[in-house]
Amino acid sequence: MKKSTNVTAQRNNRWALLGIKAMVGVVVLILIALLGDILITGLPHVSWHFLTSPSKDFGAGGGIANQLFNSIYILVLTLLISCPIALGAGIYLSEFARPNFLTSVIRTIIEVLSSLPSIVIGLFGYLILVIKFQFDFSIFSGAIAVMLVNLPLLTRNTEEALHAVLQTQREAGWALGLSKWRTISRIILPAAIPGLVTGVILSAGRIFGEAAALIYTAGQSAPLISYTNWNPFSPTSFLNPMRPAETLAVHIWKLNTDGITPDATQISSGASAVLIIVILIIILGSRWLGSYLYRKMGGTKS
Repeated sequence: MKKSTNVTAQRNNRWALLGIKAMVGVVVLILIALLGDILITGLPHVSWHFLTSPSKDFGAGGGIANQLFNSIYILVLTLLISCPIALGAGIYLSEFARPNFLTSVIRTIIEVLSSLPSIVIGLFGYLILVIKFQFDFSIFSGAIAVMLVNLPLLTRNTEEALHAVLQTQREAGWALGLSKWRTISRIILPAAIPGLVTGVILSAGRIFGEAAALIYTAGQSAPLISYTNWNPFSPTSFLNPMRPAETLAVHIWKLNTDGITPDATQISSGASAVLIIVILIIILGSRWLGSYLYRKMGGTKS
């Protein structure tokens, strides 16, 4: 009787494992089919001229140089704004916050903010940043809007990375007579760097592919800019954060909704392939960097 029960349990375990593997396989096949279709369709239209020439509103032969730079600019500016805030919030929630009403409210706000559709945050940014504070459609407005989208993810990642540090390392710092903040800054944060860096780079992929929040904040126009003009206050400078800036994801959306250029489909396909490739590079780079930092600091990476 006992042997029969064990055989049945093993058979059920095999069937369950087979079902799980089948579901994972379906997900992988869907992902491969989606990425493969985008890359196969778009890569033939990608060239050096395509990557380095500005877009055209009416004629054929335009590129994505300005849109690609705008996406990178907004990505860098967003991370510069959101990383210190997320780091401070994560440190507070992980190391200082006690289970009380205030902590519960903070966590609830983070969860609500993370569940908001990005287009809602984009409309909020349009009403507050563009209309109320009159920042107009600009890189700065877009960076603030995307920061609101990205902040909950970074905060949770920071908190989890700090929680992953062994409690014995905190106790070792206290045993040496270090204050709580000195223990955090000299022991906990260095030990959590691999997880923190990986989370930041992964969130960069989400920022780079964001479109809905930027339509109403960064704008849908890409005025001509000069890459030799280093004056950030000049309207034509590529460094000016107050100029309108159509990003790569917004450009793809615009081409597929109201593109009037003769080669709108080809440009959209090529831009989609570039977007996917950059995001894949960010994701694969984050995995490599995370593994490298774990090995460098003497840890293990499963």
